[in-house]
Amino acid sequence: MDPDAARRVERVPHGGGVDAGLIDFSANVNPETPPGVTAVYDGSLAVAKRYHADDYTEFRIAAGEYVGCDPTSVIPTAGGLDAIRLALSVHVDRGDRVLVPYPSFGEYAREVELQGAEPAFVPVGDLLETDPEGYAMAIVCTPNNPTGSAADADDLARFLERCRAAGTVLLVDEAFLGFTDRLSMAGREGAVVIRSLTKLFGLPGLRAGFAVATGDLSDPMERARLAWNLSTPAAAVGEHCLRCERFVRETRARVASERERMREALSADYDVHPSDAPFLLLDVGDRSVDDVVETARDGGLAIRDARSFRGLDSHVRCAVRTPEQNDRLIGVLSLV
Repeated sequence: MDPDAARRVERVPHGGGVDAGLIDFSANVNPETPPGVTAVYDGSLAVAKRYHADDYTEFRIAAGEYVGCDPTSVIPTAGGLDAIRLALSVHVDRGDRVLVPYPSFGEYAREVELQGAEPAFVPVGDLLETDPEGYAMAIVCTPNNPTGSAADADDLARFLERCRAAGTVLLVDEAFLGFTDRLSMAGREGAVVIRSLTKLFGLPGLRAGFAVATGDLSDPMERARLAWNLSTPAAAVGEHCLRCERFVRETRARVASERERMREALSADYDVHPSDAPFLLLDVGDRSVDDVVETARDGGLAIRDARSFRGLDSHVRCAVRTPEQNDRLIGVLSLV
């Protein structure tokens, strides 16, 4: 990390952390958690009085089976953002340039800048057609946050080949891919894949995730990661969640059904972006974003003011939650 950058780079606003009295549509987190999580967490506390084995073998095996890669390619991290920082700190040097999509997750640019590197912003729809020559890394978020669009698998594969030819590391953030039935890029040569367990499994405060990398990309990341970087409860609960196949199937079905129902209803009043993710991006048009956000709050709901995303000036983002809560959101937003 570049010390000068650390003194000047600002923090990024996010959803979540709202008043407990509000239904939180501002953070894209599953409102449900897998069965058995509490028992696994409680049981892990008994062994948290000693250091966890730093190899995290069982967690790596569960993660490898989940995304379909060799467990030795899995690098455990304290959430997806920890994996993003690790990848950038190892593969990006001061003065490098990194392809960063917009509008997209604001932490990408922040983490690039913290390394003393330069984010080169590209519209998210154009990124996979951009020449990666001359860039240390290219970042793809699929499905993209906040638009919800997933990258076409063939286009992404072709972009990876161009990145490999150019000597550019491709970082693929799949934080929301688990909500879809799309195949992971995990294990592909030349790619670093980032996975977060906290969104799909409804446990954002647990801070569990992992990266997947192979060959020359993997070894320095494994060497550089902090010792014991995944807590004992996070490792135990993460391993448990990764094996909850029925929960994942049911979550995917519910989110797909509810997202389409919400999109259809909200489209009567808003321009709703097509989405493959557990959230919807709404263009409020001539309305005031502040008025939409405040109306939602008055109705007991927190939604995300999306103006903090580069390139958006008239948008809000809403998570897909339970059918009853989604009905309430639809009703409240129809009043603006």
